[in-house]
Amino acid sequence: MPGNIIEIPQSQKPRPIWTQQLRVAAYCRVSTNHEEQQNSLNNQIEFYADYIQRNPHWQFVAVYYDTASGLRPNKQPGYQQMMRDCRRKKIDLILVKSLSRFGRDTLETIKQIRRLRKMNIGVYIETGGLNTMTVSDSIIDQYAALDQAESQSRSENIKFGIRHRMRSGKTLLNHTQFLGYTKGPDGALQIVPEEAEIVRLIFYLYVQGNGVWKIKKYLESHGIKTVTGKAEWSTSTIDRMLSNEKYVGQVLMQKTYTPDFLSGKKEKNYGQLTMYLVENAHEPIIDRETFDRVQEMKGHIKHTVPMDQML
Repeated sequence: MPGNIIEIPQSQKPRPIWTQQLRVAAYCRVSTNHEEQQNSLNNQIEFYADYIQRNPHWQFVAVYYDTASGLRPNKQPGYQQMMRDCRRKKIDLILVKSLSRFGRDTLETIKQIRRLRKMNIGVYIETGGLNTMTVSDSIIDQYAALDQAESQSRSENIKFGIRHRMRSGKTLLNHTQFLGYTKGPDGALQIVPEEAEIVRLIFYLYVQGNGVWKIKKYLESHGIKTVTGKAEWSTSTIDRMLSNEKYVGQVLMQKTYTPDFLSGKKEKNYGQLTMYLVENAHEPIIDRETFDRVQEMKGHIKHTVPMDQML
């Protein structure tokens, strides 16, 4: 039989991270490069940089960030650079908004956190006030599972909201790098006259019997640059332009969808989900007769259903 058991209380508690001399970084990520999310990302970067530098005990390392549509942070350049700096022993603590930034699912998140712990690097999760260096593995496991469930719930709510907007005819557009248009004061597409002339030229050349390769060579030989200012054109870009319904003032929504929350990979919508065609959404660059002629020549004219018949 054992004798009396004497409990020896903890004599020292870990110092709060706010008062430790640490080299601190932060990691931010948004899912798209849409203007609203880009603004959110910029705000996060500014917040974390200021927050870290205002602490006299901390040494600011960097704010790493990514703009990604999937849930694979270990494949994103900002995340990769942060992990390289961790392996080079440049970081003691990483600040993040939520654990979902560290993996596409619970298992991957836990692996990433434990990998950092082995390097004696902590992660502070803002949403739960959790420091991975001062809590048990079981707490991290439970928190990661909860965070994934909440992320999936948010994703489903966002999808519901987007589809509701689609059914209402409210267009969801990425206005960046779109030859011929920019974002107008009301948020709708607005024609950029000099770019619109290039679009009209491309359609004209195609109707005259020139394939996308000949059009590419014509544009390059005449010093006409792409929407991003490049001298070299891509034939696939020209081909997509010739089939883009936005040039006749229409917007076809839900061309792609994300069937798997965990992979975050987009798939083409071949009828798995309802698509929504909004007519007269903005001023057209190409007339309907020319656009339809091009589709006939390409051999895949698209039969679309008016908005009021799809609801």
